[in-house]
Amino acid sequence: MLDQDRFVVGDTAWEKVAPLLPGKPTDPGGRGKDNRLFLEAVLWRVRAGAPWRDLPSAFGKWNSVFQRFRRWVKGGVFERVFACLSGEPDFEYALIDGTIVTAHQKASGARGGPKLRPLGVRAAA
Repeated sequence: MLDQDRFVVGDTAWEKVAPLLPGKPTDPGGRGKDNRLFLEAVLWRVRAGAPWRDLPSAFGKWNSVFQRFRRWVKGGVFERVFACLSGEPDFEYALIDGTIVTAHQKASGARGGPKLRPLGVRAAA
């Protein structure tokens, strides 16, 4: 079972975000079912940096959570949520996915830098 005291989305933030999410708990079908738990699952994965397959089973089947995540990304749901919460003091930090961050080619550990010669060795003239 999950420790709900460790969840990221508090009641105040949830009240702001809930109307922006697709489906409602009262709608027929499973569209709005457990939106808060789903959002916590996504945030858990981002914080942990774990693959989707390592998502704890208490959040649901990992593939179902992943497919729902993809639908929300394509639908712009997360953009609306981030725009709404951008002024929240608890959400001031930025989450960056390492797959989209680029680094300079020399940051990859390639050989380079100054060439050092052992002491006492003179260059041939």
